[in-house]
Order: sequence, then structure tokens, then C-alpha cells
Amino acid sequence: MLGFLTFVSKMLEIRRSSFLLFILYASAVLPAPTNTRPSYHITPEKKWMSDPQRPFFLGDEWHLYYLYNSNFDSSNPGSGGTEWYHITSTDMVHWTRRGVVMEKYKPNPPSGTIIGDIETGSAVVDVNNTAGFGRNAVVAIVTQMTDGVQQQSLFYSTDNGYSFIPYQGNPVMPNPSPSSKPAFRDPKIFWDDKEGHLKTWSYVSEFKPGNAGVDLGTLECPDLYQIDLDGDSTKRTWILAIGANGYRYNKTTGTAYWTGNWGGNGFAATESFPQWMDDGPDFYATVGWENPDNRYGSRYAIAWMNNWEYAASLPYYADFAGQQSLVREVKLKTINGSPTLVSIPIEGYEEIIGSSNDMEQGAYIIRATISKNDGDEGNEVRFVIKSDGTFSTTVGYDFVHSQAFLVRDLDGSATDSMAAGPKQVYDTVRTAPLGGSTVKLHIYVD
Repeated sequence: MLGFLTFVSKMLEIRRSSFLLFILYASAVLPAPTNTRPSYHITPEKKWMSDPQRPFFLGDEWHLYYLYNSNFDSSNPGSGGTEWYHITSTDMVHWTRRGVVMEKYKPNPPSGTIIGDIETGSAVVDVNNTAGFGRNAVVAIVTQMTDGVQQQSLFYSTDNGYSFIPYQGNPVMPNPSPSSKPAFRDPKIFWDDKEGHLKTWSYVSEFKPGNAGVDLGTLECPDLYQIDLDGDSTKRTWILAIGANGYRYNKTTGTAYWTGNWGGNGFAATESFPQWMDDGPDFYATVGWENPDNRYGSRYAIAWMNNWEYAASLPYYADFAGQQSLVREVKLKTINGSPTLVSIPIEGYEEIIGSSNDMEQGAYIIRATISKNDGDEGNEVRFVIKSDGTFSTTVGYDFVHSQAFLVRDLDGSATDSMAAGPKQVYDTVRTAPLGGSTVKLHIYVD
């Protein structure tokens, strides 16, 4: 059976307290940037980028699509409609732009596209030709909206994902409650067993957080998968991750997740309250995919590196807006007795950065080993990374509380109103527990 889910460059300043030893593999001062485009974060050539769509591997390359708005208006980022833009890579680090593969709604569209703009969905490679479009055809289920009501449509590709054809039977999954629940979006296809043909879908169940006090706003961008806890195949665990609103719990919008059980017709969470995959405000619409070399041992993930709370306030440089996060490798580990998703950037970004003594290339990694010896009076190390001499991001380590921290600010203490957004939670210092008298920080900057 097949299933899918839907749900309603810079200057560097180093600050440290006295008597702390640190090793820094980077120059201490950077010139003012002349190019504001990130070097290793994926960006659109022009206009607007938002949600990534789950990548797949076919024809010796990775295929990634993202929501693209060629009619982007910086004064109203949410207007203009979206379509799918295609990029490819052999290593998930260097990407080649291929162009739009599913166009947004047009006044006189080809048959099958009249339903609405192309929104978020997912694509799979139909290895066994279950849908009848040909062996290894790429089948995508996407959200389209008509008169404010969202439903799911099918598009297919017979050229390795470089172009798509609308299925004549669309929509393949009408909205089951169009009047009461018009928001019905972001289908995520996954294989449960070997039956099914991708063209006929039935509404089976829904997921609601188990505690009535959990107010997470509109749940969207779901992801359901299995992963081994602590690398142990006997502890294979189901994870449900979603895009959610965490204001009630001093969180921003982000990616919440639960561990639980999948019974074939629904997901039952082990805990009522979710955990969060990333504590920062710029990690949303996350998609994950299998590691071909370690299917259940680890996964990869990427997310939209922006936030609707302040997307309209961000600078619109070089005629483009939006970027994707670094690709991460994700594992499930037991931390303080609880199964917890942990992630690190994949290998390969070092090929893009400049040398350790020259950071004018637009991208670099700060690798710092920080030690505090007995008798040292200092308790904190700060790296203040400035974009133009005014706005900055501070990353550091606090030995008193044994935690790394990150804050987007002006000078390490003032509030950056542009980055803070309308809610104070966006200006909160973000922390991560570490430990020991010597810690290592890797800070990716571009």
C-alpha cells in the first residue's frame, strides 16, 4: 500500500573573556562584502524561493525541486503564486539550475493544470511502473488550490524529472471537508508495502497532538519515516515531523516531531508534547530522505531558511530572495533518556570555502577549539560575525552553564529589529548543551 500525508559576505570580530585558550582556523578581520549571495546555501538565480521538495536519486544525480515565484513582489512575498523549480547535484553540495518543471496557473493553461498553482508535495521514482507511466517514471503528488480549497493532483515525468505532464484524472485526492477544512496540503508519499498504483487515494485518518494544551497552529509539511535508535536495527523507530508554531512554548515556527508507532492506517505518538528538530527560527518546511548507504541508520534533511514572520522585511539584494539550509545528516540518538534527532552538515562544503588565511571568497568555516584551565577568570567566548558593520550574529560558548549559544543582534546585546520579527521570541538567545573543559565549535558562514 502506498500512503501520503497531508496537513491541515561578512566581517568577523572575535570577543573573549580573559585567560581562555582557543585555536581559530580563520582570519580575524574580513572586508566589507561586495556580493551578498550565499556561496553554499542554495539560492534562486532570481526572484523568490521557499519550500524545498524531498529529493530523490535518479540517473546518477540528485534531483531537488523547490517552490519558486517568478512574479515575486518584495512588498508582498506571499502573492504571485508558486511553481516547481528543478536543480540537480551529484554530491548534494554543488547544484545546477535546470529550470521550472511545473508551471503555475495561467489563464489558458494546458488541460489538467487549470486546478490552480503548484504548491508543496513530493515525488517518487516508480521503479515497478505501478502507475502505468513507464518504469522509473517520476510521479509527483502536489497540492493545488481552487477558490480557497486545497486538494491533491498528480503530475508525472518520463524524462528523469526534467519535465512533468499533468494527469488527466486530477485531482487524485479531493479535499474530504472543503467547507470546514479548506487547508489540506503538502502530501508526502512513502512506501508501506508493495501494493498500490499512485493514481487513486482515499482519506484514512488524521493526526492530532494528544494533549489539549498543545497549540501548534496549522500543521503542515509532514514527514513520516523510520530510523534506527542509536544505530540499533532492533530499535527501529517511527518519526512524524511537521511544520508547526511554537509560540506557546517560547519557540518560533519550526519543525516539531514525535516518536511513535505506525499501524498502517494512522500514527500514534509516544508523547503528547513534541520535540524540535532545530531551535532556530530559520528552519521550516523540512524534508528528509534516505541515505542510500545506510537506509535506516541515518537520513538527510534540508529546510527553507527563512520565516514568514519577517520574510517581507529582509533585504532584497541582487534580485533574489530566499535560500535553503545546508544539507544535514540526521541520526536518532538517546540523549538524557529520550530518543532525539541530532544533525550535522554533510561532508563536502569545505570544497567551496576559501583558504584558512583568506576569507574574501564569500564562504568559510570557523573551527575553534576552546579550553578553560583551572584558575582562568574568563567564562565565555564570543564570535561576532558582522554582515555590514552594523547587523551581526553572535555565536559563543558559556563555560558557567556548559552551553553553546547563538543570538542575532547588533553588537552582542542590542536588539536587531529586522531579525526579531513581530514577536519577541524571535530575538531569544538560542542555546545547546555541551560539556567539558574543552569544546569544539564549527561555525558555517557565507
